[in-house]
Amino acid sequence: MKFNELYKSIKEVEKYTDILEKVINEYENIIIIGNGGSNSIASHIAQDYTKMLDKKAISFSDSSRLTCYINDYGRDRAYVEFLKDFADKETLVILISSSGNSMNVFNCAVYCKSLNISMLLLSGFDKNNKLNSFDGGKFKCWVDSHDYGVVEVSHLVFLHSILK
Repeated sequence: MKFNELYKSIKEVEKYTDILEKVINEYENIIIIGNGGSNSIASHIAQDYTKMLDKKAISFSDSSRLTCYINDYGRDRAYVEFLKDFADKETLVILISSSGNSMNVFNCAVYCKSLNISMLLLSGFDKNNKLNSFDGGKFKCWVDSHDYGVVEVSHLVFLHSILK
């Protein structure tokens, strides 16, 4: 990991902590979705938001449910089907994709927009990635790095920054 790049990225996302706190405070129900390392971030933050912010926060990280949905609906539709089962207009959905081009996460953005479900979009790598270029969401957090570690840690620090 490039520590200078990480420090720069964290300083950049730190500027948006007040916006994040304002948006999170508007919702009692939060769903956080991501792949791989971003799924781990989603699980970690969901627990912390429940414990420390008294939010009903969940992530789609139960391996049994996840493999069931992937088997039944396919990889690119599994997360959308999860949202169909658990999200409504009173829910904030946080979508995390380091590359911003994960189709299963992007499909969630399209689904949320179609039903006017509020969302935060977190991505990295190319600025014109699918998630960052998507016309929707209450807020976008893009990390200017092509290093997975830098992007993932920056997303974690950003989402964690509102915890007291």
